[in-house]
Amino acid sequence: MSSPVHKPVVYIISAPSGSGKSTLVNELLKKVSDLEFSISYTTRAPRGSETNGRQYYFVSRPEFEKMIRDREFLEHAEVFGNYYGTARRFLHDAEQNGRDLLLDIDVQGAAQIQHKLPDATSIFILPPDRRTLEERLRKRSEDREDVIQRRLITASREIENYDRYNYILVNDQLEDSIKALRAIVRGERLLRAGQPLSSEEAKTVALAERCRLANVRDRLKSILDSFKPPGDS
Repeated sequence: MSSPVHKPVVYIISAPSGSGKSTLVNELLKKVSDLEFSISYTTRAPRGSETNGRQYYFVSRPEFEKMIRDREFLEHAEVFGNYYGTARRFLHDAEQNGRDLLLDIDVQGAAQIQHKLPDATSIFILPPDRRTLEERLRKRSEDREDVIQRRLITASREIENYDRYNYILVNDQLEDSIKALRAIVRGERLLRAGQPLSSEEAKTVALAERCRLANVRDRLKSILDSFKPPGDS
């Protein structure tokens, strides 16, 4: 008799550009076992030291469009004139390997995944305010001024989708954010296992619960207000 196929917990992480998502994801992958990271496909050119198959799979536009026609993507979207997409094979691989799956995708892609996989756990990472986000974008020193302004406008639109996510993580202090993200991932596993919790496991779940959407709405108001145009009530 064959063993049952593992049903992965699928974690969706979204954030405005410059929110520190990549740093948090990299730290999470170091600290949590049995978690596979889905490397997205994109038609944009590599930046800096990026290499194919590490940060992204870099493909041509015709290649990407063929993958769309062949239904190879769980989700795909066009952002700033470039395609980004998550290949279905990563979900299949996670099932076969008995691991969970982490998806780093934008709000368009997240909506597609949530429609196809309604039991996925979604996490939205926010900067503490607009000024901090702008400072982080400038420190990256890889974008022109017009691109920075475009990213800030896009961030304002993306942030409006926060209430579609299960958890909201405000990335203010990096170490605290890493602990909270790890707690969310581990907490979801514990809750889905349905077993009695040890005292340490209960602490992990409690830390995760502090980031659940219903429990952070009060804090979000000042963050959302910081992204509104001056004079907008």
